[in-house]
Amino acid sequence: MFVTKIEELDKKRARIFLDMEFAFVLYKAELREYQLKEGEEIGAEEYSRIVGEILPKRAKLRSMNLLKAKAYTERQLREKLQRGEYPEEIIEEAIAYVKSFGYIDDRQYAQDFIAYHMAERSGRRMEQELMAKGIRRDMIREAMENLAQEGETPDDLSVAKKILMKKNYDPETATIKEKQKLSAFLYRKGFQMDTIRSVLALDISAI
Repeated sequence: MFVTKIEELDKKRARIFLDMEFAFVLYKAELREYQLKEGEEIGAEEYSRIVGEILPKRAKLRSMNLLKAKAYTERQLREKLQRGEYPEEIIEEAIAYVKSFGYIDDRQYAQDFIAYHMAERSGRRMEQELMAKGIRRDMIREAMENLAQEGETPDDLSVAKKILMKKNYDPETATIKEKQKLSAFLYRKGFQMDTIRSVLALDISAI
């Protein structure tokens, strides 16, 4: 394989192209260490060390550092590594590594997310947000069922009541236009229409 292009990424790193195709990103000190130059061949030993040792170790450390700061779903972590321009096989290796220690677990992520947010968000909104993070619908439903078995479950009606109380809603004085506006607002928040109709008819000032 020949180094056909070395493209500066920033002050410390560069993109390496082998045989006209992007291969990986290296630090400039590593370019000097492995004596990589445009138009010259990369040795088999150097290539094996880069893709077999250097990049996997770097991707694993990057994953661990990210997960120390906050929880990630598998998709979110994969996207972070993709933005770091790691080769796909290196990304898969890093993902498998952190999964083997239980550092990413989409089922647990979904359950923790729902338990934390269910007092302020509708069930449908939480489902939409979790799916946007890459968690499958069946995992989300399973997480909700597990919480229900523990006596904890999203209560859309109670959440909707709290929202209306913050907006000082009074069903006795609210105009049709105001109710329509609040109805649209709650719908955008992910509440079902039957829940919206029910809560708009309640005298929440007495709750």
